[in-house]
Amino acid sequence: MTEDFTNPKNSSFTADDSKDKLCRILTLDGGGAKGFYSLGVLREIEGLLSAPLCNKFDLIFGTSTGGIIAALIALGYTIDEIHKLYQTYVPDIMQARGRRGKSQALNKLAKEVFADKTFADVKTGIGIVATKWIIERPMIFKGNASQAHGRIGTFVPGFGVSIAEAVQASCSAYPFFNRKTVTTSSGDKVELVDGGYCANSPTLYAIADATGPMQKRLEDLRIVSVGVGVYPEPKYIWWKRLVKKLRIVQLLQKTLEINTQSMEQLRHILFKDVKAIRISDTFERPEMATDLMEHDLAKLNILHQRGRESFAIRENELKDFLI
Repeated sequence: MTEDFTNPKNSSFTADDSKDKLCRILTLDGGGAKGFYSLGVLREIEGLLSAPLCNKFDLIFGTSTGGIIAALIALGYTIDEIHKLYQTYVPDIMQARGRRGKSQALNKLAKEVFADKTFADVKTGIGIVATKWIIERPMIFKGNASQAHGRIGTFVPGFGVSIAEAVQASCSAYPFFNRKTVTTSSGDKVELVDGGYCANSPTLYAIADATGPMQKRLEDLRIVSVGVGVYPEPKYIWWKRLVKKLRIVQLLQKTLEINTQSMEQLRHILFKDVKAIRISDTFERPEMATDLMEHDLAKLNILHQRGRESFAIRENELKDFLI
């Protein structure tokens, strides 16, 4: 990493503003290549705070592409560094042919970017969401026993799974990617798919950790939830429809968006008094048409610009909220 804002936080997971009792939470939605929008928002938030986001948030939860970003933030990367990595790897992943090709490209990103990093290396509280394929339940990779809802005595960061494997699992949007099998520290083999199938917006899981094992009061939570934006559906020519198997990309996209909206509605119903800012704007102009498999870097950089503009709309609110 090239930029040095401050010294990294220690493993106590206490934000720089530790003098207050607030618990600041950042949650990041899934959405494939549309994570470029999230990075645009986050670049401005980081600039507002003048510090790495791992030094300012007590918990960072992410699903799928949000899981990659969350892991990198928790390891101390700046948003500009993450953006450069996305520009390098994401187009290749999304335009790779077939399930095997996409899985191999994702594996390349995970191995080259995360190497041998483990959940013991993170600098703040983290949750990366994946879905257990066989028993159809979430599996959330965490870095500290303070987030455990039970079995604290046998807690192992990330279940003993490397960050590279965890982010692959969180991003394995079957059937476009292979299912990912991981082996835990206890020797269990678990088959996983994309975390978006159970919580494409992971805010409720973060609240559960904060108010459960971490024993934070609801009134002390400050949540910034960053989505990937909502865009018009691309118009595919007939041969692409055949390749995409009767528009299955659109079906996956719709499934994840419904999941996101459902989780957000539940948050509003169950925790309407918790202070939260949600950033995920809707864009209706035809030229903004895109989906989670976008690989045109020019279009992806437009999404990044739109994310920065979405921040600008809420800048004063975020300033009061976070500083």
